[in-house]
Amino acid sequence: MPTVALMWEARAVPGRGAELLAWVRTQRSDDERQPLRREVFTAPEDRVLAITWWEGSYEAVVPELPDPPEDLVRRAVHRWRFESVGE
Repeated sequence: MPTVALMWEARAVPGRGAELLAWVRTQRSDDERQPLRREVFTAPEDRVLAITWWEGSYEAVVPELPDPPEDLVRRAVHRWRFESVGE
């Protein structure tokens, strides 16, 4: 079965990176399916990255993280989707 990875990255308003990280950690899908794996990362300039892995092809319909509250981020969320091709 192929695997699709969803990457979600946002940049918080200066000094609010910890709040954005806390918000991301509380987000769960209303869908009953759970990702195969989920990781959350931080980077300088108050950036937060979340990656979830799901069974399915590139076009699979899987739950995505929503946009955070507008007052928490300084720009639109960036999203990317990748399909595993093995090693």
